[in-house]
Amino acid sequence: MPPNPGPNNPGPTLYDYAHARTGDKGDRINISVIAYDNRHYGWLVEQLTIERVQQHFAHRQPTQVQRYLLPKLSAMNFVLDGVLDGGVNDSLNLDTHGKALSFHLLALPVRPPPDTSAP
Repeated sequence: MPPNPGPNNPGPTLYDYAHARTGDKGDRINISVIAYDNRHYGWLVEQLTIERVQQHFAHRQPTQVQRYLLPKLSAMNFVLDGVLDGGVNDSLNLDTHGKALSFHLLALPVRPPPDTSAP
């Protein structure tokens, strides 16, 4: 469980409840988000809407964001178009593959989940 919010801790982030993997092809990136605890999956689906992810990546100006739910894996996959400055061969970006973008998504602030200790 993440520490209580305070002046040096703004509150829980997605990182406290999930891990992520990133892949890319051209100017498209996909980020898979996998819940640490299967009981948090439904709560994560509520927190990670297409609109919220698009807003979180607004500085990269995605042209489209799609979400694919993978409930048997307690995971979801986001596909963002137009966020890699043209892709690996065209971009002057330091992270042309966009691998660090999964960590950007994991920094998304989230509300604490409901109590999941009950069976």
